[in-house]
Amino acid sequence: MTIKETIRKGMIDLKNNGISEPKLKARLLMQFILNKPRQYLLIYDYQTLTLRQQVNYFKAIKKVANGEPIQHITHRQEFMKMDFYVNEEVLIPRPDTETLVEEVIKIANKIKAKKILDLCTGSGAIAVSLAKYIEGSEITAVDISRKALRVAKLNAKNNEVESQITFIESDLFEQMAKEKYDIIVSNPPYIRKEVIQTLDKEVQREPKIALDGGEDGLDFYRKIIHQSEEYLKFKGYLCLEIGYDQKIDVIELIEKEEKYVDTYCKQDLYGNDRVILTKLS
Repeated sequence: MTIKETIRKGMIDLKNNGISEPKLKARLLMQFILNKPRQYLLIYDYQTLTLRQQVNYFKAIKKVANGEPIQHITHRQEFMKMDFYVNEEVLIPRPDTETLVEEVIKIANKIKAKKILDLCTGSGAIAVSLAKYIEGSEITAVDISRKALRVAKLNAKNNEVESQITFIESDLFEQMAKEKYDIIVSNPPYIRKEVIQTLDKEVQREPKIALDGGEDGLDFYRKIIHQSEEYLKFKGYLCLEIGYDQKIDVIELIEKEEKYVDTYCKQDLYGNDRVILTKLS
């Protein structure tokens, strides 16, 4: 079979199994199997594949058809125009989170922020991106999972910002010294416990610890909002990614503390409420 024929068959298999974006995923898997860029597939689409290449390709197609995220096979995800290594120990970085990163970069440039704390860092996508795009920044990246931190450290090294990031294994603030930061940023677990089992099968393959926000999805927001004031400088910013339907709930938690001002919400590219930003008064 040729590259073109094989990709087409792979696409049909994925589509028949209800997998989203079957054409894109079929092509990405071929790029992974051949270790070639997209341009190669376009130029040499009539090249005949070896039997081993075909077997490996359709093994990968079967895994994705059965609900395994393609990123767990290719171990690659693009975020903020950078490549990130991902595996089953971390949440796969999503385009929605770029809204959070871009807003933090704007704030950092505005207030000349250098010291930034990233809670629940996971793959390190946020921490690495901030280190890359904010000149002279000093990032502290925190996660409860030692395995996730290994991935985050690898991504910092691969993107040449490891010297700017300090990694700490901690359940939020528990193991942290009482330092003060210009900005605290977090994309915490925020899915309601009962909703997790209704999510796409691909999402359900991601670590539950990175998804489960408790009964109402707000457990981490309560802790972060309440404790952040001890770690923020005067007029420092707290920046949080939220679920599309959590804007009112999270703002109410912020207002309840009576220590934050100038709270506002930023929508993502799809028009969903995605980021809440507030300032310590």
